[in-house]
Amino acid sequence: MEKRLKIWAYREGEPPLVHSGPHGSIYSLEGHFISEMESGKSHFAARRPEEANVFFLPYSIVNVVQYVFKPATASLHERPVQRFALDYARTVSNKHPFWNRSDGADHFMVSCHDWGPQVSNGDRDYFRNFIRVLCNANTSEGFIPKRDASMPEINLKDKRIAPPDRATSPAKRTRLAFFAGGLHGPIRPSLLRHWKDRDEDVVVYEHMPSGVNYEEMMRTSRYCLCPSGYEVASPRVVEAIYAGCVPVIISKSYALPFEDVLDWGKFTVEVPVERIPELKEILQGISTRRYLTLHRRVLQAQKHFVINRPAKGFDVIHMMLHSVWLRRLNLRFSY
Repeated sequence: MEKRLKIWAYREGEPPLVHSGPHGSIYSLEGHFISEMESGKSHFAARRPEEANVFFLPYSIVNVVQYVFKPATASLHERPVQRFALDYARTVSNKHPFWNRSDGADHFMVSCHDWGPQVSNGDRDYFRNFIRVLCNANTSEGFIPKRDASMPEINLKDKRIAPPDRATSPAKRTRLAFFAGGLHGPIRPSLLRHWKDRDEDVVVYEHMPSGVNYEEMMRTSRYCLCPSGYEVASPRVVEAIYAGCVPVIISKSYALPFEDVLDWGKFTVEVPVERIPELKEILQGISTRRYLTLHRRVLQAQKHFVINRPAKGFDVIHMMLHSVWLRRLNLRFSY
């Protein structure tokens, strides 16, 4: 990949819908990826489209929703997104030969917005080969792992890129498990019903109490509970990894980021939704030796979830590019 991957970011379109994206909040990775591909500093960027083997549509679904979406049409929220994505794809396919020669199979977009998966629903046949790199990688809602790629949701508060914590040793992690979050989606109500304010070892809050620090709670817990909310992805997974806290994945139909190369079972614990009442028993049943191995591997995995600008080898942007590259390798073209 390092020597062969060349990406052309289409020049069509104007900010803020294209060539611009958020650099803060849970959507930050969408904007940072767009900026990285257009910074002129990436050695993966093609100098001209003819030398590219992958083509990037650099629009931001977050910005499309912000500037095009009208609350009065909330029941039809996907239509502006679908229309914009289809119009943009048709614009570049009419102007350049690259989409048509592969039927869009070597083209991709990135989105961390919940509505990102909707881009292909305006004309599913037209987008049938299009690579969607999504935070909301829900296999029950049309995400196809062999074609699409999953990316992590990273919450950059105040647009600040902070390094992961590697200092808090397992000996200082005196709490078995921790979670704080609202009643969003179908899974969290069960978690809060069984564990909210009920146990000193499995600490579950709906709202953080006054004087209690969220990040400090993660840093002093052995396991961090990561239930899905309205959508399958949650920034808590990366927050846990950054805190050196072993993520406990509680989800359904979630295609985890970078599963092509990362064995999530080596550094996380997965608990089926149906076994939420058994959480404490499951986690206490993990031996100290096994926990120390999981913790060590979380620290090893941290580098794959870090945003660097410019991007560096094995960081999150390179991992995203590798996911796209693997899907491109699955294709054989005559050109």
